[in-house]
Amino acid sequence: MANDIPTKATLTPFDRPNSYVGRNLSRPGARRAVAGRGTYTDDVVLPRMLHGACVRSPYAHAKIVRIDTTAARKAPGVALVMTGAELAKRCTAPWMGTLKVFEGMKSAPQYPMAVDRACWQGEPVVFIAARTRAEAEDAAELVEVAWEELPVVAEKKTALDPKTPVLHASLGDNLAFRKLIDTGDVEAAFKAADHVIEETFEFGRHTAVSLEPRSMIADWNPANERLAVYISNQVPHMMQYLFSRTLGVPEHNVRVVSHDVGGSFGMKIHSYGDEVAACAASMMLGRPVKFIADRLESFLTDIHARENTVRAKIGFNKDGTITAFDIDDLSGIGAYSQYPRTSVFEANQILNITAGPYKHPNYRARATVVYMNKVPTSQYRAVGHPIGITVAEALVDRAAETLGMDPVEIRRRNVMEDNSYPRLTGSGIKVLDLSHQACLEKLVRLMDYDALRAEQALLRNKGIWRGIGIAAFIKGTAPGPQGLYGAGGAPIAAQDACTIKLEPSGNVICAVGVSEQGQGVDTVMQQIAATGLGVPFESVRVISGDTETTPYGGGTYASRATAIGGEATYQAARKLRAEILVIAGALLQSDPKVLDIRNGVVVDAANGTLRIPLSEIGRIGHFQLGELPNDVQPTLSVTHRYRLLDLPYIFTNGIHGAYVEVDVDTGFIRHLKHWVVEDCGRIINPQLADEQVRGGAVQGLGGALYEHCIYDENAQLQNGTLADYIIPMAVEMPDIVVDHVQTPTGQSELGAKGAGESGTGAAPGVIMGAVNDALRPFGARVTIQPMTPEVVLQALGKL
Repeated sequence: MANDIPTKATLTPFDRPNSYVGRNLSRPGARRAVAGRGTYTDDVVLPRMLHGACVRSPYAHAKIVRIDTTAARKAPGVALVMTGAELAKRCTAPWMGTLKVFEGMKSAPQYPMAVDRACWQGEPVVFIAARTRAEAEDAAELVEVAWEELPVVAEKKTALDPKTPVLHASLGDNLAFRKLIDTGDVEAAFKAADHVIEETFEFGRHTAVSLEPRSMIADWNPANERLAVYISNQVPHMMQYLFSRTLGVPEHNVRVVSHDVGGSFGMKIHSYGDEVAACAASMMLGRPVKFIADRLESFLTDIHARENTVRAKIGFNKDGTITAFDIDDLSGIGAYSQYPRTSVFEANQILNITAGPYKHPNYRARATVVYMNKVPTSQYRAVGHPIGITVAEALVDRAAETLGMDPVEIRRRNVMEDNSYPRLTGSGIKVLDLSHQACLEKLVRLMDYDALRAEQALLRNKGIWRGIGIAAFIKGTAPGPQGLYGAGGAPIAAQDACTIKLEPSGNVICAVGVSEQGQGVDTVMQQIAATGLGVPFESVRVISGDTETTPYGGGTYASRATAIGGEATYQAARKLRAEILVIAGALLQSDPKVLDIRNGVVVDAANGTLRIPLSEIGRIGHFQLGELPNDVQPTLSVTHRYRLLDLPYIFTNGIHGAYVEVDVDTGFIRHLKHWVVEDCGRIINPQLADEQVRGGAVQGLGGALYEHCIYDENAQLQNGTLADYIIPMAVEMPDIVVDHVQTPTGQSELGAKGAGESGTGAAPGVIMGAVNDALRPFGARVTIQPMTPEVVLQALGKL
């Protein structure tokens, strides 16, 4: 069962007086950043550094007939002009964005830049390196490309029609992947159900819009044939592999450094051709080359996500029991499957998690993934969950409306019981340690739900149309070796590691494979290391984001940093603690079992008597080894690696509530208040956990209300600027109240689950539920995201 506060019977090492787990501590990195001392990629300046710019395809699909670079090569300041064909010759092999777990998946080979054909607007065709970015851009204007336009695949709904052109002839059609999950007997359940409701949902493509765009510097040293890459990225070790594999540089001769990162959200875990081109240019010139994507390039080249149409059904009985779900997802992914994580992952996740909180026995889910002449899609914060959660929660609301039942009550009757784990979801996924019932009841109290309903009824009598939304969720976090990457053969570490060492001063260096993105990973690892070892928080320094100084790890994605990297850190700290106590026991002629480490001092465990500080252990262990018996050989350094053993994910759960007001004359939605109750296991830093949830919720609301990459019939992006692509701002966002239920996962001693994506996953579903609740008196319903004023007015029949 979930517990908010440990009792005496459940006290753990994390509840000790000198524990830093569960405490709000400031981020040292945040203090540095607000003081203007951050080091982002564009802050790095190297001697003799050049700047890169790209010539990109203006067409969504076109044959490259001829490229004339003569004038560009003669332009002032230009050091290199490289075509896609020239870059391809330097690559060991093209990318193939497939994973073997996706049976039957097809993908065309892709080189970093277009060679003979461009397949989406913005695909890089020529890379130019010059003294300044301005000179590189000026030279790009001088490149002459003769194009032959080709037919485009602009709509996913017609991508598989016989009359639609085939994007990649070698594939035979535009189908990337199909999948079916079929558990129980859905048809029999629908036939026996008292009610069956069907609905179709549309989700608009959008992208990350990180504050810092993609940024990198490649620095090839011809003297030792080593490549250093400074890059704004989430996964340094994966990028080390990618650059090594693509350009034929031995992996140990590639160093990837990610300093401060100004936002990523999954967008910076992928391969991008312009970044490989910058590396190749540096290798050809023997000089550093910097490439910073401008905002237009970001819209045209950063991965997109969420272009989906879902047809869905729910079966249920008069007593509110849900008996079956059936969903059919059509996903449009772009011109290629993004290497190495693929572009079908989102559709796969939709199938896995839709209706995940509910104990229905019958579930059928189909996915069809198609290629189009658009920017490739791939993993973006809360992959697939905003779609699957929105669909399921909307259907549950429809069921409640049909029965005249309160939305809270129908969820009470159908969520998985908190004492029923382990168990399988409808899609067949094993889940443990969840708390749907506890989260639901806490949300009802937090919202003062009955009072909100009373206020809503009162205001309706005055012509004010407010709505209340509820959305439960599960979220797959912290993927392990049994997950899709590990089982699929992707070059992505399925475990993580920490190397922790005691310095002669008694201070501690903690190097981790997970990476800091501004979300507080370094602070959390610092808290965990200090707790595991028994030292002051201030005496620990965390190092991350550098393949040369950190142990091999998977980086930061899928809410894995604390759950996987944190457990590795905790176990490494405990091992180092054990060694220190052995050394202390030898020096003090005491049994190590009767000693403890508190606040950086070895003490008697029974009464806390101070015995010897860690600075003395460090001094002796490093310098005065003759004071130790010959059978005690200090290492004072431990590396520990951690992975999930049996499960593909550590699942977390929670529930959102929303209160909105809809202007039925203009279609404008005013989001008044938002609530989240999340169970992310044991919380290390409550403030950081809350802010991760809030930030995630804002990102989810952006996709639900505002954000949309709009393409025309020629697959041309129409709104690739921040003047036209709307993102949520502070003035549009409500107060977001966050609370937690803590059910530690049994998969680790730390007990932490992921927290960073749950806000994003359920926010679109809860806001759609609230809007539809407000529109219910008019018999109107919205099933399209983003829910723009135009969409609302169309639902009301006013447009």
